[in-house]
Amino acid sequence: MAEQVLAENIATQLRRDILRGKFPPGASIKERDNAADMGVSRTPMREAIRILAREGLLILRPSRSPIVANPSFKEISDAVAVLLVLEDLSVTLACRNATDEDLERINAIHEQIRERYDTLDALDMFEIDMAFHSAIAEAAHNPSLYDTYRSYLERLWRARFVSARRRRNRDRVVAHHSALMEALENRDEVAAKQAISTHLGSLAEDIRPVIEDEQAG
Repeated sequence: MAEQVLAENIATQLRRDILRGKFPPGASIKERDNAADMGVSRTPMREAIRILAREGLLILRPSRSPIVANPSFKEISDAVAVLLVLEDLSVTLACRNATDEDLERINAIHEQIRERYDTLDALDMFEIDMAFHSAIAEAAHNPSLYDTYRSYLERLWRARFVSARRRRNRDRVVAHHSALMEALENRDEVAAKQAISTHLGSLAEDIRPVIEDEQAG
């Protein structure tokens, strides 16, 4: 158990390093060097690399160091299309199935975003934003949906972060989340579906310029 926790902690640090640009797309992640830098053994480092490979952040290569994934816009837009369907289903089922405790937890995250948006580091805020969406998916109380949702959320993590960092806009995010929160509290499926569509409907096109710039560079 301790080894797994250590591996997950290492994966978190590597993930944040990738998102911050320390390891750009195509960069090699050297197991031995990174283990030495972090003061850990190669065994948990190897497991951390496997975790990030399952998330789609790293690509494993036989007998060679893994590299940071550099997906095409087509690959990203295909994943976004599936994620949007999952988001739509999540808010629909959350309207039906969320407990009062679920709604309180979602609203607490919403308030954290509202109050701390301008003071938190961009990556810290992005992680809280993703926690807001994950909490809604969890409130649907459908484990199969949640597992699939998390898988697609993870594989789009980097693309969404680099796009969000470039387009950072507190008023837009807070307004969209407020509309979604109100719909959930009113158990209004139509309004919730409209709110998530307004919030994420242009996600692929928002990501496109960032990915195309990276591919061109």
